Amino acid sequence: MSTVSYYTAEGLKKLREELDYLKNVMRPKASQDIADARDKGDLSENAEYDAAKEAQGMLEMRIAKLEEIHSNARLIDESHLDTSKVLVLSKVKIKNQTNGMEMVYTLVAESEADLKTGKISVTSPIGKGLLGKSVGEVAEITVPNGVLKFDILEITRD
Repeated sequence: MSTVSYYTAEGLKKLREELDYLKNVMRPKASQDIADARDKGDLSENAEYDAAKEAQGMLEMRIAKLEEIHSNARLIDESHLDTSKVLVLSKVKIKNQTNGMEMVYTLVAESEADLKTGKISVTSPIGKGLLGKSVGEVAEITVPNGVLKFDILEITRD
């Protein structure tokens, strides 16, 4: 059973680029590696040939997985998203009630999450806790260390 994944235009473009790279660059290279190893003689004792075949199998599994993800990918139409609540692609400014620290996160699909750039997954504990909240509300988020409380200060879209 395949699941639908939602992507931003940027995330979908990266997925397509990776798939194209694997199909058009890495697949021919894997075939060439197998041909080169085959030319070296007896296949029954050729470790290089076995390694090349195994690498090709792994590459084909990755391509199949990305093709499945791509076929079930849906582009998020940002024009129809409500800005009064935290949703996917919302940029949220929150304040930790415990230490007063303010943070800004953009909620994205799981495949696009990158904490270094402030993008967190909607399926992460913090992402789940923020979804559906409005400015002024308090999000109580259960994490392994206990419960964190965040004030929702601002919701914007890029």
